[in-house]
Amino acid sequence: MNKSIIKKFFVCAGLAVMTLSSCTGNYLEYNTNPFETTEDEMNRDAHKMGAALVGMQSVVIPVGEHLAQFSECLLGGPYSGYLADSKVWGNSFSFFNQSEDWNEKVYLDIMPEIYANIEEVAKATDNPIPLAVAEVLKVAAIVRVTDVYGPIPYSKIGNNSELTAPFDTQKEVYTKMFEELTEAVEVLSANRTSDFSANADHVYSGNVEKWIKFANSLKLRMAMRIRFADATLAQSMVKEALSTDEGKLGVMVSNSDNAFMSVAMNPFYTVMGWGDTRMGADLLNYMNAYDDPRRGAYATVSSFTNTEITNGYHGLRIGNEYAANTAQMYSVMNVNVSSSLMWMNVAEVMFLRAEAALLGWDTDNTAEYYYTQGIRFSFDQHGVSGIDKYLTCNDAPAQYADPNQTYTAGINGNAATVKWDNSLDMEGKLERIITQKWIANFPLSLEGWAEFRRTGYPRLLPTATNRSSQIAKDKFARRLTYPQKEYNTNGQNLREIVSTMVGGDQMSTRIWWDCNPNVIN
Repeated sequence: MNKSIIKKFFVCAGLAVMTLSSCTGNYLEYNTNPFETTEDEMNRDAHKMGAALVGMQSVVIPVGEHLAQFSECLLGGPYSGYLADSKVWGNSFSFFNQSEDWNEKVYLDIMPEIYANIEEVAKATDNPIPLAVAEVLKVAAIVRVTDVYGPIPYSKIGNNSELTAPFDTQKEVYTKMFEELTEAVEVLSANRTSDFSANADHVYSGNVEKWIKFANSLKLRMAMRIRFADATLAQSMVKEALSTDEGKLGVMVSNSDNAFMSVAMNPFYTVMGWGDTRMGADLLNYMNAYDDPRRGAYATVSSFTNTEITNGYHGLRIGNEYAANTAQMYSVMNVNVSSSLMWMNVAEVMFLRAEAALLGWDTDNTAEYYYTQGIRFSFDQHGVSGIDKYLTCNDAPAQYADPNQTYTAGINGNAATVKWDNSLDMEGKLERIITQKWIANFPLSLEGWAEFRRTGYPRLLPTATNRSSQIAKDKFARRLTYPQKEYNTNGQNLREIVSTMVGGDQMSTRIWWDCNPNVIN
């Protein structure tokens, strides 16, 4: 890998698609205050490269509280079952009738930030290590965008002279991203005993081997994501990600490998303080049924003053229309001001391997072994005990009992218990794996929504209030529609790709990998 590999993505030639205010200058302008460090000094000290890498890291899981609120809380939160609105907006993701400024945030905020900063990394250094890390960061951030909307401009950005970019199909996006991760891992592996500036790395403090494991684990996540759409490619990428032949490092194997970004101010802490979001009914309903010891690590106890309601871990149903003084009495996320932001953990890797083992794609151990390890790693991550009792739990949620009774509802079908049962068919085992991965992955809400769409698990409650003309009653959003600004600035390319999408640009349209024949919701 060298600078040209990154520079081909330079956004200025092709990302007016994202409707930035200017495409003629540098996206990361530096003021020429005589009392501040000059650009030459910043380059010499690697400050510029570090700032750009940290800028990329800051949108993988958004550090900025406003983008985090839109992407992780208002969008991903309700659609994953993790969180719910505790304020009633006339237009919201929970009602499936979000306003345009909500709808466009993930598309218009993440990609420009990534492309602007990856160019700055390429201009600031010839060191192959940060260049390769920048490629991994690009994939980690933008895969979330394609998973929300479907096809996006990707491989052709910067290849044309006009201020527009053609779209790639989602299969093309994933294929290209796999290639980029493979190349980045090769470069990092050739430099695995080296490191780079800890100031430029708020995740692994410059540890190259940790980045290799994260890149391989991300590849594994993406491979399992597409397994119903392209099993051949998925299996090949699983094998690549897991390989430890010839000294390769493979994927995460312990909690010390977890990808967490250090932050001065955790955005969830800020957002929870605004009073707009509370814990979701779905997540706490499952955890209550399992008597899950992680509840206290995830959530606070509710604060109802009605003496007829026993306070506990009570989540709020999505699409509720409670007054704020009622809704805000439900449990809130338990997060500290300086809590690190989780990108990926080894627990998820174990559950991914459990699913791969079901298919015979991972033969190092059994699905039951990886499943159990995933739960154990999650318990260890959160510092809770009681794992042996939890693994024998045969209870499962049957309904959500709203403390205020208005939104009580039954679960659709028989939800999975915790205890592993080898007599189950593959689908029954898959439900257990995905349900436990969903719990362990909190609060990665866009990830939870993607896995729910891919597998149908866990069994989530539909919104209590559906105001959409695109989504039928008791059904779920499959994607977001493209921003109107994209139609205004890149309309021809956008309309061409929409014409290939079965169902068109609708929230009910399934994206490429959302093709599991067992998923009917």
